[in-house]
Amino acid sequence: MRTVFSDTLVRLAKADPDVLLLTGDHGYALFDEFRKECPAQYINAGIAEQNMVGMAAGLARAGFRPFVYGLSAFIPVRVVEQIKLDVAHDRLPVIFIGDGAGFVYSHLGTSHQSTEDIACTRAIPELSVYSPSDRFEVTECMEMAYRAKAPVYLRMGKSDRGDVHSVTPNVKMGALTQVRPGSSGGITFIATGSLVRTAMNIAADTYPDAVVWSAPFIKPIDVRQVTAICAQSRLVVVFEEHSILGGLGSVITEIASEFAPVRILRIGVNDRFSHYCGTYDYLLKEHGLDRPAIEKRISDFLAGI
Repeated sequence: MRTVFSDTLVRLAKADPDVLLLTGDHGYALFDEFRKECPAQYINAGIAEQNMVGMAAGLARAGFRPFVYGLSAFIPVRVVEQIKLDVAHDRLPVIFIGDGAGFVYSHLGTSHQSTEDIACTRAIPELSVYSPSDRFEVTECMEMAYRAKAPVYLRMGKSDRGDVHSVTPNVKMGALTQVRPGSSGGITFIATGSLVRTAMNIAADTYPDAVVWSAPFIKPIDVRQVTAICAQSRLVVVFEEHSILGGLGSVITEIASEFAPVRILRIGVNDRFSHYCGTYDYLLKEHGLDRPAIEKRISDFLAGI
């Protein structure tokens, strides 16, 4: 995902000299090609993320198209106020890239883990929130963010979970994309980011009739489509490497409660911090987001309904 993100950014910048990349002293190797091809369009703002957002806002007012890059624990979490007031309030065309969403930076502890970024951003007016699941969705989301000419937050999670798509999908703004067919009237999986691949694997091996949808857009989201999916399901399971508070699970539950009540199981991070540091796979296991734990949650939930 990160390589495709970098390649897409280089392509956009070469086609449009107004595209600028601002980074908060992160992503050096990732941006080697960008610095080589577009050196005049690269700004290292240093470890000063709040100032960096202010810089991006000023540059956007001057007609530039800033991409602001950082770890998702810092972009957007550390700079929520600046995103809200400097950028979103005046609907400036600034694209925020939060890399390493969820538990990717597992060894670095809670300060570098980001499980609240969707909750922080989706409540900000005029700010869209994208959450691609693989390299194909990253490319489409980058292109759509650039064309939107409006504030966008794009989160990227673990890059080696495997592709969800075999070819570039026909992505529509706000729409969910079906990544595995199944039978209507049964179990539906809706997932975003790194857990889409997990949802597909669980469906293929354990729940072969389950339909699986990828949600590359958290906001906006197609309310009518979500309503139809919920209305055709006995159970909806939502997967996300994010807190169960305020993330995709909350979005789906809010829509369903108003338009198509259905049983919903939210698979995500419970309301707590990580207790220990370790590998990425260890953190998933600690928080019950590894495959065995997820399958047990689903099985137990089904046994109770």
